[in-house]
Amino acid sequence: MRLTLHAVGRARRDPLAAVVADYAKRLAGGPLSPLAVREVEVSRAATALLRKQAEAEALLAGVAEGAVLVALDERGRDLASVELAERLGAWRDDGVREAAFVIGGPDGLAPGVTARADLVLAFGRATWPHLMVRAMLTEQLYRAACILAGHPYHRA
Repeated sequence: MRLTLHAVGRARRDPLAAVVADYAKRLAGGPLSPLAVREVEVSRAATALLRKQAEAEALLAGVAEGAVLVALDERGRDLASVELAERLGAWRDDGVREAAFVIGGPDGLAPGVTARADLVLAFGRATWPHLMVRAMLTEQLYRAACILAGHPYHRA
């Protein structure tokens, strides 16, 4: 099953971009691969609502038809690594070709994105920097792939 990460903002030369690239490389050839990262520009609209709407349109425009949509939001479900792996494995086994993960901009995601999502996922109730979320997500995707493959990276 192909994985795509759609995020608002540019990683540029941030050290966390190297972490994302490293985990994407590790995922290659495994049960959940490849991982493609797509970045969209931060909106410059006048209000937070308009910014979120513009970013939502840009994010969703890149999501393939038929893909499972996972929105990253602090109000989402806080899944254990094994639970996330099981969810991804079930989608893969059901013939889902792509799981698309979306990370909003500084104002968060528009309600339409979370409403459309098949899963709204949180990494706890804290608000995390967007680049940190990318790094944590890619690590969790790699961990899920290891769990599904029976690899010892994940030790429960």
